[in-house]
Amino acid sequence: MTERPAQRTPNRQLAALIAEAGFSNAGLARRVDQLGLEHGLDLRYDKTSVTRWLRGQQPRGTTPALIAEVFTRRLGRRLTAQDLGLDACAPVYAGLEFAATPEEAVDIVSGLWRKDSGSHAELRKIAFTPAGLVVPSRDWLIGRADEKVARGEPLTRIPAQSRPVAVPRQRNQAERGPGQKVTGGDIAALRSVGELFRSLDDMYGGGHARQALVRYLEHECEPMLRGTYGEQTGRRLFAAAADLTRLAGWTSYDIAAHGLAQRYFVQSLRLAQAAGDRPYGSYVLVTMSRQAVYLGHGREAVQLARVAQQGVGSGAPPVVQALLHACEARGHGVLGEVRACTASLVRAERSLEAARPGDDVPYWARFFDEAQLADEFGHCHRDLQQFRAAAQHAERSLQLRAPAYARSRLFSRVVLASARLGLGELDQACALGAEAAGAAAEMRSVRAVEYVRDFERRLEPYRDAAPVRGYRDKVAALL
Repeated sequence: MTERPAQRTPNRQLAALIAEAGFSNAGLARRVDQLGLEHGLDLRYDKTSVTRWLRGQQPRGTTPALIAEVFTRRLGRRLTAQDLGLDACAPVYAGLEFAATPEEAVDIVSGLWRKDSGSHAELRKIAFTPAGLVVPSRDWLIGRADEKVARGEPLTRIPAQSRPVAVPRQRNQAERGPGQKVTGGDIAALRSVGELFRSLDDMYGGGHARQALVRYLEHECEPMLRGTYGEQTGRRLFAAAADLTRLAGWTSYDIAAHGLAQRYFVQSLRLAQAAGDRPYGSYVLVTMSRQAVYLGHGREAVQLARVAQQGVGSGAPPVVQALLHACEARGHGVLGEVRACTASLVRAERSLEAARPGDDVPYWARFFDEAQLADEFGHCHRDLQQFRAAAQHAERSLQLRAPAYARSRLFSRVVLASARLGLGELDQACALGAEAAGAAAEMRSVRAVEYVRDFERRLEPYRDAAPVRGYRDKVAALL
């Protein structure tokens, strides 16, 4: 590893912490290398590297944050790179931490909101690390809801006679400073905003209003989290913040900003723990699993789905159980594990059949209906190259799915096109693919475009056939 030129001042902060932790130089280097592997990094530090750090040299990139995390785990208290006399970490690592306290969680996630203002091209440079899924999911599984989230005291009211005379003016949320008292109306507003942005995402893609959502989180939600609230209100506030943060991650995922999305999901998981909402935490893990499936990390996707199942237990509503099993099935499908995939799909189907109209289903799971289950079946059978079954389920999903779920309908249509192609029905496959390409052109969704591109890669062996040439003529100007 290349280091910066040596500084003259020895790093006494690092030396003191090494002594407190009882590390040898070689032991510290080994632990940093092991933690790096968890995050997909091949670092190869040794005792000589640590000697250089003690003499004042600064390790580059993400290493200061990794060193701080090693000491955090060893000493049981949160330490930063600055606490070790090291430079702050680069944004490659920042945001993957599973915070020790609600206050720290607010600091981390608000930092993400403030930094999320670049172009899509810049945001896509933030690295996604499959190994970075391990620690947060483990910490969530073994963790408990925070004992206390209440914050601050009610604001002191100024006596009427001492107030200056002024024309009354309604202050918006962004103008309120830290210390504002959070009300039930504030939380209801957060929930309403979530429904609005969810609808826009479903219909027009994650890139349509993603930046507006992030700015809302920064200017409206952060002041609430830093405001004044009791225990019950605080739990509800953290739950609403977790939901909006997951949605920010979901829309980032949809524009292929996968590293940023991963960080939002980790922080949403931590906010859900502060809310004491175990089932919602399982939904965040499902979301992380879906991203892993999309990126081809089937083993991690299965593990995340199983952690979600273990964390929520058998008492969850049948619809939630169906969602969790279907998510696991998708991971097995990517891996080509036919028996495991089929078993998970059967469990999902039976769970959904057990659902009753009077069940208390969380709002975030209500989308999982027969149309969604058919979509999951279609994707799995396509991945397993069981094309006739894939076509049947994709057609059923399209028949049942409401028009408002435009992007989901596009995905089902591409699955159906791929299945028709696998069955040798080239004309139908190309017609369906052209419809999907037309729909993708109306959205701001990299995922939608990539679904179409995947179909086009499957067409490559038939590139000289007349239907394929016709397809290309139709879509050439669209994407």
